[in-house]
Amino acid sequence: MTTLYPMAVEDYVKVVYAHTEWQDDPISTSVLAARLGLAASSVTEMVKKLVAQGLVHHVPYGAVTLTADGTALALRMVRRHRLIETWLVQHFDYSWDEVHDEAEVLEHALSDRLLDKIDDALGRPTRDPHGDPIPARDGSVNRPAAVLLGDVALGEAVRVVRISDRDPVLLRHLEAEGVALDTGLSVTSTDPFTVALDGSADELGLAPDALVSIWVSRSEPTRVK
Repeated sequence: MTTLYPMAVEDYVKVVYAHTEWQDDPISTSVLAARLGLAASSVTEMVKKLVAQGLVHHVPYGAVTLTADGTALALRMVRRHRLIETWLVQHFDYSWDEVHDEAEVLEHALSDRLLDKIDDALGRPTRDPHGDPIPARDGSVNRPAAVLLGDVALGEAVRVVRISDRDPVLLRHLEAEGVALDTGLSVTSTDPFTVALDGSADELGLAPDALVSIWVSRSEPTRVK
């Protein structure tokens, strides 16, 4: 039987999980407070409650990490959130910069049965509209090997596998420029950072915020003239 937790608890463990999903730096209570938009004192008190419930590990001034139970709950919420985002894009014509806030509300409201029906109707997708992996029903996750675009060297050919949904303005800009999941890019300059999109002779300049928001998979290097 699934243990029921308050929405706040579900939100906390989901944020802790998401923070280290694509990078290795652990999350502190101050960063957790910033991500949740809450006072640091409130977050510290909640973290103590999560420790008491066996969902996180934390020592004063140290990182917050998930226990096995905390990870299971986080994966359950991540699965809900990302399936709902995919559902909204594919069936209700939402754009990828609009779905996050809607999913934040709906993820707490849908029953497991309805969520599984949505999963089946979508064909059991493995990633959401931003490229984040959707955990399977058994909690397993298949995350592709990827690096930040800003770490790609001159001349490398890469493929976009994930774009952070944290900045809706950036998502709209990238979409307008033709940058989306599975877009092929070749790095034509690193100072300033510019890329050429597959099938286009034009070069696109990318700002620093884009370089830390786009994850790519590497392929064979290409020659830059």
